[in-house]
Amino acid sequence: MTHEEVIAELSSGMTIGIGGWGSRRKPMSLVRAILRSELTDLTVVTYGGPDAGLLCAAGKVRRLVYGFVSLDSIALDPHFRAVRQAGSIEVTEYDEGMLQWGLYAAGIRVPFLPTRAGLGSDVMTVNPELKTVKDPYGDEELVAVPAIHLDAALVHMNRADQHGNAQFLGPDPYFDDLYCMAADRAYVSCEKIVPTAEMSANAHPATMKISRLMVRGVVEAPNGAHFTSCVPDYGRDEKFQREYATAAGDPATWGEFTRRYLSGTEDDYQRAVAQRKTEEVSA
Repeated sequence: MTHEEVIAELSSGMTIGIGGWGSRRKPMSLVRAILRSELTDLTVVTYGGPDAGLLCAAGKVRRLVYGFVSLDSIALDPHFRAVRQAGSIEVTEYDEGMLQWGLYAAGIRVPFLPTRAGLGSDVMTVNPELKTVKDPYGDEELVAVPAIHLDAALVHMNRADQHGNAQFLGPDPYFDDLYCMAADRAYVSCEKIVPTAEMSANAHPATMKISRLMVRGVVEAPNGAHFTSCVPDYGRDEKFQREYATAAGDPATWGEFTRRYLSGTEDDYQRAVAQRKTEEVSA
């Protein structure tokens, strides 16, 4: 599929899960496609990074469900910080493990899963809708984490085949498979589409974390996770990330950043990034 074909299958008001972790292996080319679209009023579920920040800055988000929102080497995404402090979006703030548990519950089609996470913390205060249950085999009180059902999931992987089998080659699968399991429709962007046999020949079969049975469409998107990392294909573009974070602090500078990088197609974005790197070398 193309980016545009994926976005055409989404609609305003959907609950969309975005894979990756902080500023690592985010499906940024698909996020940028959402920015170019008319989609709005979204509920976004994420271990957040610049995906959350950019979508919030563009007014695409009604509600954000997250375990954290961080740029890793920069503690908080500045756009997320701004909307959170202004109270301009609805939020559900979960413990990281609770978010994982909610996705897993949706994936295995149960209404909730019990956990001790959240007990004795403000997670229960800021999420008053959370309920507790008693262990039916004992007396322990546990938090009942509700299933987080997704209308669609977007994830980025290192490699995929044309059928939707997808592979991570870095140190961590994150929870991309759980996003796909929890979704009615899952879309994978990848650095390269390769024959299935090449995937199993070049890495352990356990790296093929996502099965074609979970996936509706695959998009080949070289450098598609930029400016987040996609190890071992490339690391995080720290200079670009600092430029992004700095620009977010000033409306005029952010307007210039948007015009340069976010006002055109994905090809335009990649050309602008390449030109920026050429300018850095020349300087």
